[in-house]
Amino acid sequence: MATSTSTDPQEHESSLKRAIGPKLMILFVIGDILGTGIYATTGKVAGKVGGALWLPFLIGFVVALLTAASYVELVGKYPKAAGAALYTQKAFRLPFLTFIVAFMVVCSGLSSASAAARAFSGQYFQEFTDAIPPTAIAIAFILGLAAIALRGVAESVRTNMVLTLVELSGLAVVLAIGAWAVLNGVGEPSRLGEFQSSGTGYALLTSVLGATALGFFAFVGFEDSVNMAEETKDPVRTFPRAIFIGVGVTGTIYVLVALVSSLLVDYRTLAQSDGPLLEVVKAGGVAFPPKLFAAIALFAVTNSALINIMMASRLCYGLANEKVLPRGMARLLPHRRTPVTGILFVTVIAVALVSTGEIEGLGDTTAFLLLCVFAVVNVAVLVLRGDRVGHAHFRTPTILPVLGAITSVILASPLSERGSDVYVRAGVLVAVGVALWGVNRLWMRARNEETDTWGSAG
Repeated sequence: MATSTSTDPQEHESSLKRAIGPKLMILFVIGDILGTGIYATTGKVAGKVGGALWLPFLIGFVVALLTAASYVELVGKYPKAAGAALYTQKAFRLPFLTFIVAFMVVCSGLSSASAAARAFSGQYFQEFTDAIPPTAIAIAFILGLAAIALRGVAESVRTNMVLTLVELSGLAVVLAIGAWAVLNGVGEPSRLGEFQSSGTGYALLTSVLGATALGFFAFVGFEDSVNMAEETKDPVRTFPRAIFIGVGVTGTIYVLVALVSSLLVDYRTLAQSDGPLLEVVKAGGVAFPPKLFAAIALFAVTNSALINIMMASRLCYGLANEKVLPRGMARLLPHRRTPVTGILFVTVIAVALVSTGEIEGLGDTTAFLLLCVFAVVNVAVLVLRGDRVGHAHFRTPTILPVLGAITSVILASPLSERGSDVYVRAGVLVAVGVALWGVNRLWMRARNEETDTWGSAG
């Protein structure tokens, strides 16, 4: 912990009400992580690694903890609602880099929402009807979320708590079925050590790295919680416990769910399914209604997608207010006071993304974008060690951000054997942002206005 204790950061003026206590923040973090990732990508991870699909989730758990430690130090040091963009600007003071990091976060939310749309339209929805084409369902899903966002859904953290408990109930069902199966000798334990790659050495390493990179999609979400810093009671003390417990609980659940999935269902069957946990429920030998589990899964996917749509639209709104994106992106819907242009923009991008790939490619795009952001954040922690603040805060051991940066870069690199479509998709998304940024700068310069407020930001 830092030794300086002169000033309480909560004395800084804030226009937001501090209403979130420690317990609600823990549930908020857990709810933000849970959702599409584990419900939809477990099978795709199995397809990359084989029956030992618990291993990528375990490695992803460790990598998430490394980066979470960096976020905990930074949010304690700078308890403001700006996240990675704030940390990047403070560390490097390069407005263009700050914009790229911020827009990558926006794009990660859109690719995540698109992956959720694909998951929604797949086997979970088809448990009720298969009469509608999946792509049409996915597009309608995105448009429905946009309509909700435009109407102005003011979801409180207490509502999020209820949603989190429902999401957890579905995973609890999977774990209970797994426990019953073990006690009754159902399942095949030998699958737990089965690797899809028949080779050794480099081939096995890249297979595991590829599965880990995709499985990391299930862990994203904890980074969003730092944007609640100005609405949290005593954030310097609350966030270390909330983030570490949140990542710890979800990571433990994910590893156990992966073990149960591999124990009960062959990895080739899981790999062919876009509703893998439904396969696990059906194979467990327990009379649990498949439609009920499918409904829980649809609810979990919808919740995480809505959060991402709202997050992305509000980030665009914030970037426009900072004069980094065109000011039109900050236009609000009369009476509803929702960022109408931002919502329409992210909706168009999300609909386009739905048409570019399936769950695996879209989920991997989300993971890739955030791994790039996490690499920058881990380096920022080390750069900002020389910036002293007037209050005590959590300080992570130096080795953790170093390892966090290295592992993030490795998982984002071609060593993870992700498809070229992921890099193309991510590149096009960032290029759209750069084009908007460039047009905005030209427009502002033509009007002799300040191009952005980050250049002088502290």
